[in-house]
Amino acid sequence: MDLGAERFEGFCGCFFRNKSMVHQVLARKWRPRCFQEVIGQVSIIQTLSNALNQQYLHHAYLFTGTRGVGKTTLGRLLAKCLNCEKGITTNPCNICGSCKEIDSGRFPDLFEIDAASRTKVEDMRELLDNVQYAPAKGLFKVYLIDEVHMLSGHSFNALLKTLEEPPSHVKFIFATTEHHKLPITILSRCLQFHLTPLLPDQITAHCQSILQKEKIEFEKTALDLLARAANGSIRDALNLLDQGIAYGNGKVLTADMKSMLGITEPTLLFDILEALTRKKGNDLLRSINKLSQQGADFSNALSELLTLLHQIAMLQAVPDAQIENDHERLRQLANLLHSEDVQLFYQIGLSGQRDLPYSPNEQIGFEMTLLRMLAFYPESMLPVIQNKLSQHSRSSTHSSISSEEWYELLPQLNLTGAALALAQQCTLNQKTKTHLHFTLDPKQKPLLQKTQIQRIEEAVSKYFNRSISIKIDISKNSRDTPPSAITKKIALSRQMEAEKTILNDHHVQQIMKTFNATLVKEKILLHEEKT
Repeated sequence: MDLGAERFEGFCGCFFRNKSMVHQVLARKWRPRCFQEVIGQVSIIQTLSNALNQQYLHHAYLFTGTRGVGKTTLGRLLAKCLNCEKGITTNPCNICGSCKEIDSGRFPDLFEIDAASRTKVEDMRELLDNVQYAPAKGLFKVYLIDEVHMLSGHSFNALLKTLEEPPSHVKFIFATTEHHKLPITILSRCLQFHLTPLLPDQITAHCQSILQKEKIEFEKTALDLLARAANGSIRDALNLLDQGIAYGNGKVLTADMKSMLGITEPTLLFDILEALTRKKGNDLLRSINKLSQQGADFSNALSELLTLLHQIAMLQAVPDAQIENDHERLRQLANLLHSEDVQLFYQIGLSGQRDLPYSPNEQIGFEMTLLRMLAFYPESMLPVIQNKLSQHSRSSTHSSISSEEWYELLPQLNLTGAALALAQQCTLNQKTKTHLHFTLDPKQKPLLQKTQIQRIEEAVSKYFNRSISIKIDISKNSRDTPPSAITKKIALSRQMEAEKTILNDHHVQQIMKTFNATLVKEKILLHEEKT
């Protein structure tokens, strides 16, 4: 052997030794090789399997769905099922020459085309020129066109006739993430299958199975975080898993996954929502600074905040709803926040999420979104929030109320109709922490109905956050002050307070001084208080 041959042999040996050591990414290494290995998409697998078993084959298939859910993978599997040397089957052998060549991308009768890079009509005509020729090795020529919506209008027109009446040995398989961009003439000539995003539990189970086979140490909670970050894409999940293994130095641990994904601690998000509820700007900025110190991804933080608001809205609408990662503080916030405010915060958050790419940086965009929530928080709702935050203290301070206080309390009980009319006519006689005794004039006896008493009991119990029973007796002599008189007294007190507030206003004083004006007290109108 001469020196040159020796060097060449040494080079080849080094090349192939190094090639065997190259890591193969998990998404390629664990790509399904048969229908049984496909994750999810049960109905689609069943339909294709039945068609193959019965050899009831269509000439064109369209797989749609978001990225990374298995569109091209299903296309390759279908091509393998059609061209396995065993014949048309739902279970290709994976050992014959055709199966191995399809797996490695070398099968001469499988044409994989990226429509994004071959959009011109000339490319389509070149491709169609070969359609008429018989397969070189398999039973069928299969044209797998990925992102088919990227083809030009002229390319679709050139494809149309062949797609309508292709040769018997030709099958078309299209894949796209945006099927709505396809011409209706193309859609009507294909069997359409929509692949749904995978559930987090499915992604977690699949990643767990792979890590066990790879003998890699992991924590299940880390896989749960990864599954949520993948947003239904198994390819994204496996790419993140590759990154997580490298980040954790061969391990997939929860702390590493949180750091890698920039996941925000739920407690900080709860702190942010509570600061908004109490309108505490300092607490809000303090929580944002903590997020910054932890190196949080503010885009993810905003998404997680929107998820919390969605969960709060769900609990408010359906208290018994099963919420993922249910938390005691989540239910506390659902009780503190008004449903209207939750909807407002959610809309502001969505707007902030759309504007985030245009902000100077993500932290500023995140801060501005929260400051908008703070700025647009209705002032009128703050007393109600404060009441809810101090329910226990309120129940002790209001354990005994006078008749006048009873009529002041009525607007806050949210009573309507006959129940409100009955409550307005009652005079408080005796009270304890768990019982209120009223008297009612005989003339108002028609208002005394069991259903209305129950409504008053429920409203009072809800307000004081404890069970309170109510008894109403008919008695003409026990009335101390007529309800109408008390109501007038309360209204007069409010009127005087309003007059005082207006007269003490700096701007009003300036106007009166400039124009030598006087205040017409009769023109001051009070709005009914709403809670």
